[in-house]
Amino acid sequence: MLTLYITRHGETEWNTQKRMQGWQDSELTESGINNAVYLGKSLKDTPIDIVFSSPSNRTLKTASLICADRNIPIIIDENLKEMNMGVWEGETQSSIKENHPVEFHHFWNAPQHFTPVGGETFLETRDRALKALNRIKEDYHSGNILIVTHSVIIKCFISIIKNQSIEKIWDPPYIHDTSLTIVEAHGKKYKILLEGDISHKEVVL
Repeated sequence: MLTLYITRHGETEWNTQKRMQGWQDSELTESGINNAVYLGKSLKDTPIDIVFSSPSNRTLKTASLICADRNIPIIIDENLKEMNMGVWEGETQSSIKENHPVEFHHFWNAPQHFTPVGGETFLETRDRALKALNRIKEDYHSGNILIVTHSVIIKCFISIIKNQSIEKIWDPPYIHDTSLTIVEAHGKKYKILLEGDISHKEVVL
């Protein structure tokens, strides 16, 4: 049996500033670092065979913190990169809403109609997510795989697994930083065991 442990990177400085990151990057905050450590501690008794990570520094740092002193190989997959936000990257959501009101509204409320300003559509991003998912399933038929990626990619994974249309991509739960989603993969069938869980944040060191 193949079990996927899917998580989002820890909170970043741009997250706290409500800036779109996309393919750009910013440093993890103290909270983001701590939450990654907490997730690692919650998974310390779970054997992880390999880690697949987006190439972004925020995901690689998160993966490293989760693995801690465990010697687990980390494979970088370009298809796990966040949605390309084009000219929005580095801009605050309030600025984007002011300058691109229609696109901003579609992004959050009608993703099937979203037209990017120099970036990717949700369908294009989901195509990448599917490629990453298929690669993992082709290379590994059993074991436990940790995937460290981004919120839109995780939402794309869930829409693929649930066979939902792209317009439902923002359906709950919200994907918080370091939230954990666990999925069993049986060929073309999936079973979601946990979705967007953040119970590890309650750990007190």
